[in-house]
Amino acid sequence: MTKLEHANITVPSIDAAIEFLGVVAPDFRVRADKFNQASEYRWAHIGNDENYIALQEPKDIEEAKDARRPYFDFGVNHLALTVGDIEQSIRDLVRLGYQRNGDLSDEVSRKRVYFYDRAGFEWELVQYLSDDPQQRYRYDD
Repeated sequence: MTKLEHANITVPSIDAAIEFLGVVAPDFRVRADKFNQASEYRWAHIGNDENYIALQEPKDIEEAKDARRPYFDFGVNHLALTVGDIEQSIRDLVRLGYQRNGDLSDEVSRKRVYFYDRAGFEWELVQYLSDDPQQRYRYDD
């Protein structure tokens, strides 16, 4: 079976992404956090023993912000993480002042919600209510 080993994404702030992931993915750890002297950019790998997210931070954050419109231009719009208790994740994030993007989507086979980290990058949290792939990945509810 094919599994996603890692995703390499550019985020507005590596520190903000690591802070957010520390709340929703307590099994993730920072595997590497480096500064590439030649290219003058920071990168980090955060994840567990199965997979990780490769984070890169743009050299010129203001220029990068103006260059892309999420959901309109090419690029990553958000990453989704599965969580065991989405209601607890929501409470934790709200308590810590994270901004929610929309309401909780409470579907037959899953619950979903979107949050922004402190730098404005969007993350989706998903809690599946079934182990049956036919139920988990329904597109009609």
